[in-house]
Amino acid sequence: MNVAVIMAGGAGTRFWPKSTREKPKQFLKLFGKKSLIQQTVDRLEGFIDVKNVMVITNNDYVHLVNQQLPGLEQKFIIGEPMARNTAPCIASAAALLYNKNPEAVMVVLPADHRITEPKRFLDVLKVASKTARKKNSLVTIGIEPNRPETGYGYIRRQNKADLEQNGQEVYRVRNFTEKPELAKARDFLKSGDYLWNSGIFIWKVETIVNAFRKHLPEIYEQMEQLSASEKKEEDINTFYQNCPSISIDYGIMEKAEHVHVVPASFGWNDVGSWKAVHELADKDENGNAVGDSAVIIQDASGNLVDASSGKTIALVGVNDVAIVETDDAILVLKLDHAQAVKEVVDEIDRLAEEDVH
Repeated sequence: MNVAVIMAGGAGTRFWPKSTREKPKQFLKLFGKKSLIQQTVDRLEGFIDVKNVMVITNNDYVHLVNQQLPGLEQKFIIGEPMARNTAPCIASAAALLYNKNPEAVMVVLPADHRITEPKRFLDVLKVASKTARKKNSLVTIGIEPNRPETGYGYIRRQNKADLEQNGQEVYRVRNFTEKPELAKARDFLKSGDYLWNSGIFIWKVETIVNAFRKHLPEIYEQMEQLSASEKKEEDINTFYQNCPSISIDYGIMEKAEHVHVVPASFGWNDVGSWKAVHELADKDENGNAVGDSAVIIQDASGNLVDASSGKTIALVGVNDVAIVETDDAILVLKLDHAQAVKEVVDEIDRLAEEDVH
């Protein structure tokens, strides 16, 4: 059996003002008529039944998951009482699944990625799943890089493939590297040994439980208690309260001995900023992405407009700018400063805190 575990707890601060604390980006319709989390579930069709899809999200977003994914089993919608990073998120899912079927394969997916070639994506998942079963290995998907990207982590693979599944080579992992400086990213691209870390993982439930036992024993102890509990809301709350905040990459993947990577290319983007939205959106001959917004353009290129008020927006002589409008806010930024939106949200939170006091 294959089970999908979708991580959907993020606050999406880099997508302010469209993304808010009340409704972050994974629940927004940034591309097409469905939200990112709905698209994540849809692209699993034919490989994982919707009844075997688990969503781990913030307590505050459980109602959004119910609204957008009504086909999910209620017991498979887990609300986190607090943010604890990806290791406790994945550990809670494994603990809940372990007694039911330790041999099941978990496919762990972020809720907010964009994939434009879903058939190729499913082919890669099938290879990764077979590898996880055959090798009792922790498997991840590495994206073939096409530029020296400093915004992604990297996976260094061995020079020779360890095995082949359905014509797809699978490699052992040599090491993981955090987001590099530009010069190092250029070296990585040139070497051909490095892949972008997609944040997508595939393993048997039993395999990841054993990895927690060895590398994160303090979390494993909480997993045992959760697995033996009645798995009610208070049991899940206790689990998270007693877990440290740590990523699965740092806590396990960088330390484990048996890690494989499947190199892949299926139109992947982690949609980490408004710049990524511009890159993925349909654009005119001058690189302007305006969607259904009412826009007049004169001598302007490379811009993004996301506005729903119906007001006419005129772009005159500006390049590489994003204008995002909601009912109560307007964002104007240079697209190459897109990561700084998080700092705007931090400032808004700080000012709100001052008002309270």
